[in-house]
Amino acid sequence: QVQLVESGGGLVQAGGSLRLSCAASGFTFRSYTMGWFRQAPGKDREFVAAINWSGGSTYYADSVKGRFTISRDNAKNTLYLQMNGLKPEDTAVYYCAASASPVVGTKSYDYWGQGTQVTVSS
Repeated sequence: QVQLVESGGGLVQAGGSLRLSCAASGFTFRSYTMGWFRQAPGKDREFVAAINWSGGSTYYADSVKGRFTISRDNAKNTLYLQMNGLKPEDTAVYYCAASASPVVGTKSYDYWGQGTQVTVSS
């Protein structure tokens, strides 16, 4: 059974930092492209960042470039998102997702987590 379980969300002041984790199981994590997405209230889900199977290639939304860093530990089957310089507009539910496509810019994801709330106060 495939599981993606996010953790690390919470309430933080603007300018602060959070580190999200996503623990994966039930599939061959090291073979999958992994991504982070977010959905703010009343808005569509949007792409945040992606990383290829080896961690050697990453891709970011313009809105988070230079502030967020995606990484992975294939030995631990875990995906991370380090978020620095948080802004109120980063407030959203953050989801991790897994794609069988080797293309880091893929828009096709096969598995999704349940999400973790990130709230940034001004």
